[in-house]
Parts: sequence; structure tokens; C-alpha cells
Amino acid sequence: MRTVRDVHVRTVAAPAEAVGTLIDRLGSDRDPLFPVPVWPPMRFDRPLGVGADGGHGFVRYRVAVHEPGRRIRFAFTGMDGWHEVTVRPLGPDRCRVEHRTEGRRTLRQRLLWHLVIRPMHCTVVEELFDNIERAAVGRVRAPVRRTPRVRLLNRLIWERPRPVALPAAAELAHRAFPRTDFQDAWQMELRPGLPTDPEAWAGMFRRASFPVVGRTDREILLGEDARHLDFRASILVADGRVTLGTVVRVHHRGGRLYFAVVRRVHPFMARLTLRRTHRRLALAAPSAAERVAPRRAERV
Repeated sequence: MRTVRDVHVRTVAAPAEAVGTLIDRLGSDRDPLFPVPVWPPMRFDRPLGVGADGGHGFVRYRVAVHEPGRRIRFAFTGMDGWHEVTVRPLGPDRCRVEHRTEGRRTLRQRLLWHLVIRPMHCTVVEELFDNIERAAVGRVRAPVRRTPRVRLLNRLIWERPRPVALPAAAELAHRAFPRTDFQDAWQMELRPGLPTDPEAWAGMFRRASFPVVGRTDREILLGEDARHLDFRASILVADGRVTLGTVVRVHHRGGRLYFAVVRRVHPFMARLTLRRTHRRLALAAPSAAERVAPRRAERV
């Protein structure tokens, strides 16, 4: 096994105390730094402090060292290594922020690190640094750009919708027909920064031009009636999740034969539509610093 190291450093034109305060909010509900929703959020099982267990996405770790305002070290879970962020003053109005990763890896793990994990890791760290500048200074001198390789990897690792029962909260869908011949639902977590207005999610059906037949503050119902069958698509944004549900009413034997074919491709198309919309809205969302700490940017 060999040791893998990665270091990122940036000088920030802000007092170390101000930047340290931002660092101490990592993983919180009002985290202004971690680059969500483009990347999975950093989450812990308790407030930030020694022993807090969590991670982001498939990367798991726990807080091993916490010097408030100065240094946080995260020890990886299930592997030998750690990553940490430190803040050091360079004067009254400047500081140095450093992120260091170190761990012992097998040959296979090193190949995976260099080919897949490191490009995404470096982008996440640099985007976190960008958010430090946005929140503490109000602007970013040279924001990081995602390379084609990173964009591809981001697309490949994007979470998949999971099948669920049509939620009880999808009242419009449940009341759509007195009799339902088919229903299903696919659900994804609502990452911080993603819109909570179902109207923003209705764009996934914009190309098909399905009319809106019902609306509440957290659910939109679209659909059409035809001679062979009627269908409704429900977009529900509630309880930290977005759910795409479908209900169908078949009118006669021809409709049943038609839907027997359609239902084979329907799950694939529903999953694809929801996942693409989830990622598209995440890429268009404001940064964490712009959402959580906008006042500093306005003052500069």
C-alpha cells in the first residue's frame, strides 16, 4: 500500500475569524460552503464536533478533530486516511485556507482515485473554496470550471429515483379517478437548493405539452383523457422529497392492450425524466453561498 496525498490552498481576502466561522457551519442546515445541490450534501448524525458521523454521497467519515474556527479533520470510515480543512491568518484581513487529503491505498484503490475520484474531489474542494470567497468577500476571483470529464462523472454518479407507493400527500392524484387501473411513483431526495415549488418541476413535461388539470401549493397534476385511456401525472414536492406519480384509467380492451405495451417502457421513461430534471435544476440553482449568505455579496 502507498500513501495518496492531495492538497488545495487558497488565499482569501477576509479575516481568519470570519472564514473560520463559515467553516464551522459545514454540514449544518445553513451550510454556506459545501457545493450543493450539484454534489451530494455533507450530512452528520449530530452537530459538527468530535465523533459526529456522516459524509457526503458514497464518501463516509467522522469528525476526528475540531478546533473551532481553525481546523476540522475528518477520518474516513472503512479505510485508512483522513481529510481536513484548516484556516490560518496572514494578517488582519487575509487568511490561508487549506484542504489536505491523505490515506494509504492499494494499487486498485490508487487507480480508482486517479481515474475517477480525484477529478471530482478536486472540483468539490475548489467549489467549496469558491463559496468561501463568495460568502466572506462577496466575489470569486477565478471560479473553478467543471471539465468535460468531471461533468460526465457527475452525470454517471447522479442518484437514481427509487420506486415508492404513491404518497398519501399526493391528494390530487388519489382523487383523479374513481377507479384506477394502474399507479406507480418514483421519488428522489430534495437536495438543499433545489426548488420546493412544484411549478419548477412541471417543466419535465413541457415538451409533451400536457395540460395542468389540478394544482395545490405542493402538488401539480397534469394529464389527458382519450378514448382508450385517461392518465394523470402528479409532481409532489413534500417532506424533503420530489415524487413523480402516475395514475391510469383504462376504458376498454383496446386500451388495456395499448397500455400493456406502454407500461413496459413507462418505468424507464419516468425514472429518466425525473432524474434528468433533478440534475438540470441542480445545475441551474444558485450556489450555497448565494443562497445562505447573500447579504455579504450585496454589500460588496
